Amino acid sequence: MIALAAAWIVPLLGLGGVVLDRVLVNAITENFDRQLEFALTAMVSSADLDEQGEVRFLRPLGDQRFFEPYSGLYWQVTAEGQESFRSRSLWDRLLGPAPAPDCREPCRYASRRFEGEPLRVVGRHARLPGAQTVFYFQVAESTRDLDQQVSQIRAFLFWFLGLLALGLLSLSALQSTYGLSPLGRVSRAIVAIRSGEARRVDEDFPDEIAPLVGEINELLEHGEEQAAAAQRHAGNLAHALKTPMSVLMGEAQARADPLAETVEAQVNIMRRHVDHQLARARAMGRRGDSAARTAVWPSLQAIARTVGRIHAARGVTIDIAGDKAAVFRGEQQDLEEMLGNLIDNAALHGGGRVFVTVARSGETVEILIEDDGRGIAEADRDKLFARGERLDTDKPGTGLGLAIVRDVAEIYGGAVMLEESEDLGGLLVRLRLPAAG
Repeated sequence: MIALAAAWIVPLLGLGGVVLDRVLVNAITENFDRQLEFALTAMVSSADLDEQGEVRFLRPLGDQRFFEPYSGLYWQVTAEGQESFRSRSLWDRLLGPAPAPDCREPCRYASRRFEGEPLRVVGRHARLPGAQTVFYFQVAESTRDLDQQVSQIRAFLFWFLGLLALGLLSLSALQSTYGLSPLGRVSRAIVAIRSGEARRVDEDFPDEIAPLVGEINELLEHGEEQAAAAQRHAGNLAHALKTPMSVLMGEAQARADPLAETVEAQVNIMRRHVDHQLARARAMGRRGDSAARTAVWPSLQAIARTVGRIHAARGVTIDIAGDKAAVFRGEQQDLEEMLGNLIDNAALHGGGRVFVTVARSGETVEILIEDDGRGIAEADRDKLFARGERLDTDKPGTGLGLAIVRDVAEIYGGAVMLEESEDLGGLLVRLRLPAAG
């Protein structure tokens, strides 16, 4: 908007400056020429012929500069075949001939006849009483003062229009900044909603912006209703499936044959899939209420104790270190879902040692889970995020743990990466989650 205003204001002021320059310069030049015409009229009206037929003035011209050599103001009378009659101010110089053969009306023109002294000349032809020839009367004046006035006017126009352009552009910038500031407030309010610091755009806005704010709030409310409805539908579907799965599991466990074992294994996979989708649905629903805050350290300690007891028979030790004040911008249940899967995987597939580190970096909480197992080849790491994909089939599980962690982390805008542990030699899982301020 400021650039558009500049593209409009600057050319218009430039055009206005050119027009004003022409008008003022023409007016000054016109006034200058009229003064010369007054002197020319007085000169013609006082001219007469003497006994020899030469021009003489009945009364002297009043301006003293006509009598001072090279004063800048001159007159001259010429006729064909006669010596020029000129003012004392011309001294040893002569004005030029008439620019046209018939200047009965005053002819105005500029002359460069005198080096270093530009002239403005007004002349006319006139026949004196009793004369047989036509005389050419002319008055000339140096334009140094005129040129100085023109330069002053142009300098004034340049600075005045420049300041005017600066003022108009400043006003345009102020108007644009002030006029668009409500949109900036709307933008900041939306950022606050995305970061979980607010649920609605609640500020007061001008009448022009209020409909937009109302539509945004209605859209947010509609999105929350849709998320809640989807969560309910997912929950209803999951619970509806759990009953027949429980029946199938009971029937399979009551029998001891290959078919029962297959049914039990597949029902376990189905249950993990249902739990996975329930976890996603819960996370999606809670993500709409992203004002939740969860301290990482207490949840991490609780999970470490629980997983340590589960794998105590194998001699698994879990050590945690790092930032005890780190806070996750999200729900505690989702954080514990992710940490539980990752720490349990490290304890299950590692060699007995698990090391967890918590660090805060800017707007991110980073949690590192390392084990002393065999690790995973870089080419195989991406496969672990596929649902049901497992590289170690000797251990129990369904291969959904990392997929659940990745889905929940991405819902919150986080990420999960698999690397090699430099300290323990096994797998390093890097979990990045949004931090609360």
